[in-house]
Order: sequence, then structure tokens, then C-alpha cells
Amino acid sequence: MIERPSQKWQRRVADQEAAVAAGTLPRDQAYAAELWPADATAAIDVTLAAYEREIEALPTVPDEAAWAAVERVVLALNAIDEEADMIETGEREEICEYIDAVLTAAGVDVTALTTRRNLDRGELTDAWRDW
Repeated sequence: MIERPSQKWQRRVADQEAAVAAGTLPRDQAYAAELWPADATAAIDVTLAAYEREIEALPTVPDEAAWAAVERVVLALNAIDEEADMIETGEREEICEYIDAVLTAAGVDVTALTTRRNLDRGELTDAWRDW
């Protein structure tokens, strides 16, 4: 199982909250909960987990199934970000790497997949991504 970016964000929030509670981090230096609000992070986590389960459930991942799954996850993330406005450059890069990594782990050659649509590998999510 690939660690979802949302899991990393949740862990950083928890680590900072624990440090504040322990007195080793001043409250005004605990930024993680502001960057990654709990509700939005949880919604992103559910969305990414569903995407991973969808890809893992396929015996093989034909191009159209891969593209359809990528489109679904990106559109769902667009909706979350429209409400939360939390996906910035760092989060975008982590999410895009995760989407790619899930396909790669399922045996998809992402470079070949995108090349067949005359795209670079880094453009995997671009057709639908608003964040």
C-alpha cells in the first residue's frame, strides 16, 4: 500500500498537536492544522483511498480504465478543493505523484499511457485538474 499524501498531512498535524501538548512547540508555531484542515484532509483521504481500491481491483488496467479512474479522482478532488481551498503547489505535487504511483504499482507504464495521448507523464491529471 502506498502512503497517501493525506495520511502524511494528518500525521504532521497530530505530531504538532502532540508537541504543543507536551510544551515542546509553541501554539503559534503549529501551522499544520491551518494548512491541512481536518475535514478537507479526511475528504481527500477517502477520495484517494477509493481511487487506490478502484485501480487495485482491476485484474489489468487498460488505458480507458486508467484514464477514467484518474478523471474521477481529479474531479472529486476539484470539488473538495473548491470548498476547502487547501491544495497548493506542494499538495498538488504530492497528489499527482500519488496518482501516478498507484497506477505504476498496478503495472501501468504511465509514460507509455500518457505518450499514447501525446502528453508528458507530468500531464497525467492536467485535463481535469483545477488545483
